[in-house]
Amino acid sequence: MKGNPELIKVLNALLSDELSAINQYIVHSEMNADWGYQKLHEYFEKRSIDEMKHAEKLIGRILFLEGIPIVTNYQPIKIGSDLIKQLENDHHSEEGAIQAYNAAIAFASEVRDFATKEILENILNDEDRHIDEIEELQDQIGHMTLPIFLTTQVE
Repeated sequence: MKGNPELIKVLNALLSDELSAINQYIVHSEMNADWGYQKLHEYFEKRSIDEMKHAEKLIGRILFLEGIPIVTNYQPIKIGSDLIKQLENDHHSEEGAIQAYNAAIAFASEVRDFATKEILENILNDEDRHIDEIEELQDQIGHMTLPIFLTTQVE
């Protein structure tokens, strides 16, 4: 099914964001593993896998719409040198993703591609959950202090 060319461009822009997020989260995951924070390692690793699933859905939709997935474009990847910076960078990335998905959903509605809209809404729900979980970790750090919080992340 030949899709709207502008919508395919939007989907490729979202794909670029997701591919960038995969890399950012996996580096944060491995940094935390190196520091001995196994629970944070697993948290960031799971987040990276979630972003991979989003990329997979976007690629599948682009192909369905007879577009070409562009997997070579990346956004700047912001690696935090410590957990606080990692969470700040990830929060910023998720905020951008939420804005981008909301705009894409509106555009998909405008061009009357409701199947794409539904796919994007499902991904948006995940992104909302991601930012909520980041804020939860930030709140825990605020309540406990960073040193105490980090003691809870070791297995």
